[in-house]
Amino acid sequence: MSRARQPPLVTGISPNEGISWTKVTIRGENLGTGPTDLIGLTICGHNCLLTAEWMSASKIVCRVGQAKNDKGDIIVTTKSGGKGTSTVSFKLLKPEKIGILDQSAVWVDEMNYYDMRTDRNKGMPPLSLRPANPLGIEIDKGRFPQKDLESLFPGMSADFTSENFSAAWYLIENHSTTSFDQLKTAVVNLKKQANKKNEGSLAYVKGGLSTFFEAQDALSAIHQKLEADGTEKVEGSMTQKLENVLNRASNTADTLFQEVLGRKDKADSTRNALNVLQRFKFLFNLPLNIERNIQKGDYDVVINDYEKAKSLFGKTEVQVFKKYYAEVETRIEALRELLLDKLLETPSTLHDQKRYIRYLSDLHAPGDPAWQCIGAQHQWILQLMHNCKESYVKEQKGKDTFLFYLYICNALLHSPMLDLDSDVRPSPIGHLSQTASLKRGSSFQSGRDDAWRYKAPQQVVFVEKLTKLVVSQLPNFWKLWVSYVNGSLFSETAEKSGQMERSKKNARQRQNDFKKMIQEVMHSLVKLIRGALLPFSLREGELRQYGGWEMKSELSGQWLTHVIQTVRLSSESLTALEIPNDMLQIIQDLILDLRVRCIILTLQHTAEDIKRLAEKEDWVVDNEGLTSLPSQFEQCIIHSLQSLKTVLDCKPGEASVFQQQKTQEDVCQLSIGIMQGFIDCLEQLSTKPDGDIDTSHLSVDVSSPDLFGSIHEESSLSSEQRLLIALSNCRYLERHTFLNIAEHFEKHGFQGVDKITQVSMESLKELDQRLFEMYIEFKADPIVGSLEPGIYAGYFDWKDCLVPTGVRNYLKEALVNIIAVHAEVFTISKDLVPRVMSRVVEAVSEELSRLMQCVSSFSKNGALQAKLEICALRDAVAIYLTPESKSSFKQALEALPQFSSGTDRKLLEELLNKFKSSMHLQLTCFQASSSAMMKT
Repeated sequence: MSRARQPPLVTGISPNEGISWTKVTIRGENLGTGPTDLIGLTICGHNCLLTAEWMSASKIVCRVGQAKNDKGDIIVTTKSGGKGTSTVSFKLLKPEKIGILDQSAVWVDEMNYYDMRTDRNKGMPPLSLRPANPLGIEIDKGRFPQKDLESLFPGMSADFTSENFSAAWYLIENHSTTSFDQLKTAVVNLKKQANKKNEGSLAYVKGGLSTFFEAQDALSAIHQKLEADGTEKVEGSMTQKLENVLNRASNTADTLFQEVLGRKDKADSTRNALNVLQRFKFLFNLPLNIERNIQKGDYDVVINDYEKAKSLFGKTEVQVFKKYYAEVETRIEALRELLLDKLLETPSTLHDQKRYIRYLSDLHAPGDPAWQCIGAQHQWILQLMHNCKESYVKEQKGKDTFLFYLYICNALLHSPMLDLDSDVRPSPIGHLSQTASLKRGSSFQSGRDDAWRYKAPQQVVFVEKLTKLVVSQLPNFWKLWVSYVNGSLFSETAEKSGQMERSKKNARQRQNDFKKMIQEVMHSLVKLIRGALLPFSLREGELRQYGGWEMKSELSGQWLTHVIQTVRLSSESLTALEIPNDMLQIIQDLILDLRVRCIILTLQHTAEDIKRLAEKEDWVVDNEGLTSLPSQFEQCIIHSLQSLKTVLDCKPGEASVFQQQKTQEDVCQLSIGIMQGFIDCLEQLSTKPDGDIDTSHLSVDVSSPDLFGSIHEESSLSSEQRLLIALSNCRYLERHTFLNIAEHFEKHGFQGVDKITQVSMESLKELDQRLFEMYIEFKADPIVGSLEPGIYAGYFDWKDCLVPTGVRNYLKEALVNIIAVHAEVFTISKDLVPRVMSRVVEAVSEELSRLMQCVSSFSKNGALQAKLEICALRDAVAIYLTPESKSSFKQALEALPQFSSGTDRKLLEELLNKFKSSMHLQLTCFQASSSAMMKT
């Protein structure tokens, strides 16, 4: 295991102070190995992971959130290093208050507006009439901390529209560096503004003076007239005249001021309309702004504007506002449809999916967009898997057609009808066909980059592509579900707890549905792989859906091992996602079936290779009487078992391939078949006719002591020599090879090794015995058959014969034949000499005993001659006597009359010594092998 990484260390942040949502750059060491390794980021105690963007192991960019603490550390947490530390801190500043007419990207609460003509209490003027700079001089904001100003003027405000307005605070904040002369100018400006208000009232009075004067003159004339008459008779008429005058005055006043008042009302109406447009321009411009922001992709701005408009005008009764708000809702509905289409669009990154889901949630889209996205991703993954299968099946058919075309071209180029001159350059097709091979396990290779497509079988390439596809898509699919379950799709800071709770509730209700989705993906993955590699494990209906491959020949064990490794890596990747094991169990079952199939196929191919070992027999004998065949057999099995090592080894969560009884029995039978196949190979080689064996490549092992060299002087091997070589190989197999193979079987966890060894040993011993009997039959029968004719040659008669003068020639010829057998066996294998010679001596002694027992009577000379020959043969082969041969010689001697005089015994001894002396050179081979015989 690799050493754990050091915890993260933050050594710098830029800037080191700012208000909420300030973009900062964090620098340090061990800040993670990638975006997925970063699992925590807090600034001043606030979680900023949502806005974090991992750049490198030494740099992270994020935005500061709304923290409670004014100053705090920057803490980074990673999977590889854990929770880190910080050597720097960040200071959170409070945001400055925004004036009512200052430009701002946020929503500022505005005060209620009242019409000045109906405001009898002298209320606040409209927003458009409030001066942004009451002093009329340039504003130069100082750098006094807001916190210090708040402590210096408690309960006061620098806002001149506030009831708690503080002039000193306003001057310090906006004119701390203004000169005294400029402040004097500001005082003059304030006085001018006050005079303008007074002058406006006075001008209104001056404009109506003429009217007041006319009314006053009329009233004075009436009063004088009444005093002059002094009678009541004119009272009525005067009253009427007064009323007429007043009416004329009123009509005159109306005529004089109607145009003025009309213009004033129109101006006030226009002013109010402009004020309304100015105040509510946000709503009036919102439809156009929504269209523009949608085109730019600024969905956050659209959502914020919509939330603001909804809170202000969602329940309005004003028709104009209703009309414009309806336009806003129309565009928002179109935005919902657009975002939903983008959410369901594939392929898409997990980041974009989460973003679109949050947008739809903030827009209060109907239904459950998150679940719709999960369903769409599920169907897309399934479609990708089936499209992958279809493309490779189609490509396989095209590849087969291409290889068939190459085969035809190759056949045409090598046709005897085409007699091409040697100086003619080969055609491209001819060169291409020469580089292609149609044998099993071979590949078409060229200098192009895409030659790999013709190297690996199409099913293997398909499995790699399929597993890569699932491993690349399923993690995002699983993470999307996890985010849906824990509610982080909507707010990772728990600011929208209502949405999170609804999301968790929906997730709990749909948990079984999602489990079925994962299981469907896993089932499709497994069945597609089974359709390509294990079609016999699918039902007929499933095979039509998941199969379609042209299985001309099953994959070799080597390619299945590669596939198993690929599927194992995929299983490990899916397990790392913390997907429940019950959902991944079907993959483990697939791996187990692939492992079992790989073992079966490898053993079957090994058995086929073993059968072809007979073609590789070169009949070169080493100093132990062995050919290379046993070694090739052992190496073939060892190589096969080594190729299965990764298949036999159990990874975490995997079961043993031998847990099923049927698998144990199949592997045991295949192993026995491999051993039996080699035994049959030996039998075939040893019993093959001479004309069927190619010995042109026969060579001599210089390290092998060859006393006679006859085996290598001949251009071909005799059947007896092949039998001896086969017997020598059998002996080595029994004592070494089979035991070594059994150890390798046990080392690799094979079951039933004792049974494999026992059956193989029995079969080998049966072959050895058959071959041995055949050789003895070849060599002993001629010697045994020559005894009786040799004994009675020249009309020899045991009853009437001369005094013995020595051993007769028939016995010498038998000994020479025995010596020839000894030489032949010794040339092949010294270890076989005692076994073969003992059996030959047994056959000769048994025949000699039979012949002696068949004689009716012996004369004195005949008994002496018979005893001389029996003893001569017995003493010559004494080293190879067995209890059976000794018994035969004893029975032969017992059939002879016993000697009564010492003269006969002395003559017998002299003749025996004479025989041994004359045959000393020939009998040396028996004496030379005595030491080896004793060791054996």
